[in-house]
Amino acid sequence: MTRRCTSVLVVDDSAVIRRVLTEVLSADPDIEVMGAASDPIFAMNHMQRRWPDVLILDVEMPRMDGITFLRKIMAERPTPVIICSSLTEQGAETTMEAMSAGAVEIVTKPKLGVKDFLETEGVNLARLVKSAARIRTERLASRVVARRAPAAGPAMAMAETTDRVVAIGTSTGGTQALEVVLSALPAVVPGIVVVQHMPEKFTTAFARRLDSLCNIEVREAKDRDRIIPGVAYIAPGGRHMLMRRSGAQYYVEVRDGPVVNHHRPSVDVLFHSVAKAAGANALGVIMTGMGDDGAEGIRQMRAAGAHTVAQNEETCVVFGMPKEAIKRGGIDAVMPLDGIAQEIVRFGAGAAAKAVVNG
Repeated sequence: MTRRCTSVLVVDDSAVIRRVLTEVLSADPDIEVMGAASDPIFAMNHMQRRWPDVLILDVEMPRMDGITFLRKIMAERPTPVIICSSLTEQGAETTMEAMSAGAVEIVTKPKLGVKDFLETEGVNLARLVKSAARIRTERLASRVVARRAPAAGPAMAMAETTDRVVAIGTSTGGTQALEVVLSALPAVVPGIVVVQHMPEKFTTAFARRLDSLCNIEVREAKDRDRIIPGVAYIAPGGRHMLMRRSGAQYYVEVRDGPVVNHHRPSVDVLFHSVAKAAGANALGVIMTGMGDDGAEGIRQMRAAGAHTVAQNEETCVVFGMPKEAIKRGGIDAVMPLDGIAQEIVRFGAGAAAKAVVNG
């Protein structure tokens, strides 16, 4: 029986990028690069003849920009899209728009040394493409949510120290999932530490975007930031974030280090530190994402007395991370995405629910 390969269409106005991506992806026997187009108009001609399993898409292109094209795809036939974007501040803001429009992953390309970079990252790119192809397309359509008004709450967050803290880990589909959760919170909730798998330079724009939508304050974490109620701290892309305790206060430690579970920042790194620093005073939340990052860390949090929650399969774009956390015995409660904000509020009030794990 003939093995079915994952078909990929590359859309980028750079001939170098198109050629190198085609070469590095074609080296994987499980991937078929069905074409490479210089802009979305040419891409649509390809797709009229044959629809790819995965698209690799640049953002800034002639004739039609990548975000417009992405929205058109999601409206017509939702398809996993990996954004390939340069490391610039302006590019980061634009790429956040693309993630909001439905893209599932970001691959960052430097301005210089692009060929060497992509060849070095070839194995990782192939892994991302094959993982993206397994995403349920119906979840891609439903995750592009309409903007919602933030929940009512006090105008200003508290500034006192609290013993309670919330740790959230997520990956593919997490940018939209975090928007749903954080925008539904009132201003007075426990301090929140977040790892969202995201490359360097994009987390600043991501935190700024969330901050504009939420009652709580959302910021990119800086080393030694004190964790206070009403503030969510997003781990910087390309660096690990840990939580520490000094007396009655929590603070974050941001540092370099090797990748863990293919990621930096890593959810496991954060969760292990929260287990040690906060124990039963923490709530651990693991949401949509590929792979198993965070599964062992949240198991350690539960063993230390923390309450732990996983997003359910029905509302995940990719059920990989929550599924593995449940499998390893690290989860107290499984719930839909729209129930997680309420669980955080209950936890802050000292009344977190103890639901039966159903997976």
